[in-house]
This record gives sequence, C-alpha cells and structure tokens, in this order.
Amino acid sequence: MRWRDTSYFDIGPGLTFIFAILVALILGGNAFLIWEFHLARAQTESLTGVNQRFIALLQLHDTLLSIHQRLDELARAKDAHRLVTEVETMRRRLLEQTEKARIIMRPLSDNRVGPAFASTLEAIEVAVPSQFEAISILAMSGDWEAVRLRLANDMRILEAETAVLVDNADKEVGTEQSQAISNMTKLQGRILIIVPATAIATFVTAAVLGWAVTKRIMVLRLEERLGERARIARELHDTLLQDFHGLLCKFQAARNLLPGRPQNAIAALDGAIKRAEQAIAEGRRAIEDLRSERVYRESLDQLLMSMGQELAGSRGSDSNSPAFRVVVEGERRNLRPALQDDLYGVGRELLRNAFRHANARHIEAEIRYYNHLFCLRVRDDGRGIDPTVLKEGGRAGHWGLPGIRERAGRIGARLDYWSEAGAGTEIELTIPAAVAYET
Repeated sequence: MRWRDTSYFDIGPGLTFIFAILVALILGGNAFLIWEFHLARAQTESLTGVNQRFIALLQLHDTLLSIHQRLDELARAKDAHRLVTEVETMRRRLLEQTEKARIIMRPLSDNRVGPAFASTLEAIEVAVPSQFEAISILAMSGDWEAVRLRLANDMRILEAETAVLVDNADKEVGTEQSQAISNMTKLQGRILIIVPATAIATFVTAAVLGWAVTKRIMVLRLEERLGERARIARELHDTLLQDFHGLLCKFQAARNLLPGRPQNAIAALDGAIKRAEQAIAEGRRAIEDLRSERVYRESLDQLLMSMGQELAGSRGSDSNSPAFRVVVEGERRNLRPALQDDLYGVGRELLRNAFRHANARHIEAEIRYYNHLFCLRVRDDGRGIDPTVLKEGGRAGHWGLPGIRERAGRIGARLDYWSEAGAGTEIELTIPAAVAYET
C-alpha cells in the first residue's frame, strides 16, 4: 500500500466499463434533451416571427381599407375641406404602418420575403403621397367623379396587392403551426422515452457506485487486517525473535565457558540476564507500539547509533567486532513520526543483518537530507549477499528481507540493493521529500 494510495478508486475494468456506459447514457440523454429544447425554442421563435409578419401585413391591409372607406365617405359627402384636412393624417398613418412592416421583415432573407412585398411597400411609400395630393387637388376643384375614379383604380390595386401578401402570410402561418405541432408531438414522444431512461440510468449508476464503494471498503478493511497481521509479524521478528536469538548465543557462550572458566561464564550469564531484561523492555515497547503510534524523541541517526553500539556490544570482547559509524549529510530535517518508525525498523534490521551475517570489518549507516528526497544507506565490506537470496527476496523461513521490503512498500519508498561476493553490500532506501519531511 503506497503512501498516497490511489487504489481506493480501483473498481475493476468490467465495472469501470459499465459505469462509463451508464454515465455516457446520462450525459447523452441530457445533451439530447438540451438539443431538443433548443430546436423547440427555434421553432417557437420562427412561429412567433411568422405571426408578427402576418399581423403587420394584416394591419397594413386594414389601414388601406379603412383609408379607402373614409375617402369614399368624404367623396360621397363632397366635403372637400375635411377631405383635405384628413388626407395628411391618413398619409402619415399609412407610412408609419408601412415602415413598421418593413422593420419586421428586415431580419428575413430576400427569398423568405419575396419581391412582391418589397414592390408593394415601395408603391405605397412612393405612389400614395402623390395620389393623396392629386385627390386633394381634385376635391378642391370639385371634380368628385375624378376623385372616385382615382380611389377605385389606384387604391384598389394596392389593396389587392396587400391582400395577396396577407393571404401568403396566412398560409405560411398555417404551415409553421402544422410543423410546430408535429415537432412538438415528436419531441413529447422522445422526452417520454429519454427522461425515464435517463432516470433509470442515474439510479443504476448510483446503485453500481454504491455497491462498488461498499465492496472497495470491505476489500480495504480486509487489506488493513492483513497489513496489521504483517506489521505484528514484523514487530515480533524485529524485537522478540532477534532478542531470543541473541540470548541463545550468549547462553551457548556461557555453557562453553562453564567447565574451565566459571568466572567468565558467570559474567556471560550476567550479560545474558541483562540482555533478557532489555528484551522484556523491548517487548513491552513493541506491545505499546501495536496499541498506539510511536513518537520518537530521538533523531533517526541517534537511534541507529544506539542500535549499532548495542549490536557491537553484544559481541563482547570479540576482536572481530566491526567498526561502526553513522554519517549524516545535509541540513537536518524533521521526519514524520510515523515514517521515522518504519525507517528505524528498516535500518535496525539492516544493521542486524550486517553485524550477524556479513562478517564485515566496517559497517556504516549514512543519512542524507536532500531537498528533493530523503536517503538512508547501510553498507558493509563483508562477504556479500547470495545472489539467489536477492533474486528470491529472502531465505526460506527467514523474514528479515521480506519485512524490509514490506516496510519500504508501505511508506512508498524505493529500495535498491548492491552486493557482490567478497565486496560487501550496500542497501539504499529513498523517499520523496514531500512524503518524508514534516514541512
């Protein structure tokens, strides 16, 4: 399990594929609905525009009819004064209605408007003022017959042209309404399919996601239990089993000394008893560590130095005891307490292996505080590690190297080995600075 574990979201390729399909269905359904509503809005706007054009043309036609009717009434009454007075008002009213129709038609392309509409508006804007002026002159001269002829000929033509435009606009409105009704019916049918399908896909997605999260939580809990068991095994190996192994060596040495050198044997037994007391203390600390997170007050180099001195001292007055030192490079940085626990566990096991199995003359622990990473190296000039052991990751029945690899993997560290027969061993552990340091 890495320091920053992303496997929490790993739900498997099959489930991921199903989840992706469901999400695609939801997004596709929503996108399709948005597109359909966009088309419906465009259809509604088109229908609204057609209705506005129809209303504008109808108002223009009605204006022409009402003006024609009013002029007929004034011509029959032969009221020249009122006719001349009202013609100017009629002219302004007709030109305003014509301009309104032109404004409404302006956004449309020429093929939608048609040439008849433009020519009709031009005829009204150009011919009507001159016709109104001629009618006024004829009325003032009293030639009412000529007035009625002009009204019957010229005004009727404009009314017929606007009537044709109104009829065409009415047909266009009917076509647009029929198309809009048809499209709305189709849209309603599609919505009745898409909305339930999207709702079902959403429900299934939520159910699948909930099931996947539940399953992942169960897997993580199982992994946590297995990891805790492995941690307990490492603690037992690193503390009690190693201490018992050291005690057995001391008892064996005392037994060998008993026949001829009883005083030395007694001293060896005293050392074994003292070591047994230390083992009991370490066992208590291990139990405390299993119950709560350890926070070291000493730095990592001090802990390793104490461990190395203890291992060197356990060999007694043996002249072959290797020289040991701890080297610190770089500006010291505060390590995360939980991480320091695992780093010390790795360093402690490496030192034990070097002191007990390497048959080395020099053993060195090196700690480097880089800005971008933290590095811990343990090297010796001993006989080296069997390549088969390195390849297989440890000896059968021995858990030192597997425990080191497990600790390194748990904290997201990189572990590298260099070893040759007769040339010693160097093991390097590196961790990114963002993971190793407190700040």
